[in-house]
Amino acid sequence: MKLLVLSDIHGNWPALQAIQEDVDAVLCLGDIVSYGPFPRECITWVQERAAHVLRGNHDTALAFQEDPKAAGFKRELAQATLGVHRRTLSGSTMDWLRSLPTQVRFRFDDHDFHALHASPADHLFSYRLTPELPDEELRKEVQGVQADLLCVGHTHLPMVRRAWSMVILNPGSVGQPLDGDPRASYAVVQDGVAEIRRVPYDIEATFAGIRKMGLSVEAAEALIGILRTGRPNPFPGGRGNSPE
Repeated sequence: MKLLVLSDIHGNWPALQAIQEDVDAVLCLGDIVSYGPFPRECITWVQERAAHVLRGNHDTALAFQEDPKAAGFKRELAQATLGVHRRTLSGSTMDWLRSLPTQVRFRFDDHDFHALHASPADHLFSYRLTPELPDEELRKEVQGVQADLLCVGHTHLPMVRRAWSMVILNPGSVGQPLDGDPRASYAVVQDGVAEIRRVPYDIEATFAGIRKMGLSVEAAEALIGILRTGRPNPFPGGRGNSPE
């Protein structure tokens, strides 16, 4: 059996549409909204197809009108685009986002999964689970997790990493990769084996959508720069250079 694992779609409908996998189930690790121009289409797709959906920090910020605690270089971009999404999405959609869990455990194809958006210690905001995290720090982060696969998102950095008795999978970001490869990133898990996959998409359609969101020219072009390069693109007024 085959599981499609997605995270950090961020309103990028052309990127999500480009993923054409024949799968038995879909797991969405959160952050469907913020940054991108097509939140409604992305949410509808997830609602119709995903067996398990988690609430990410941007979903939480939108639904509860809270701070997503985005990284400095994207903080103002997050606030501006969340404002657009609040005006765009219905009350029933907000209710659905509020109802989503922040973690889920399930069994699929004889393997145990533990899924959340950021980390076991901090489901929404921690950036510590990265490919470069030393083993001794990684052990602290996953201590107590009992699963064959631990699935996380949030950093926009794809990773398949063996961690003693389990595998840690981060599918990367569908809608806003930050690892230098602008193609949409996702993962499939088949027979317990996780694989990162990339697919090009109609990025110009996303650019066109961003330019119609009513953002400032500077904000729109900053978002486009991130998507074009797959790397952080400092925005005037932003601080720091950490992921997400």
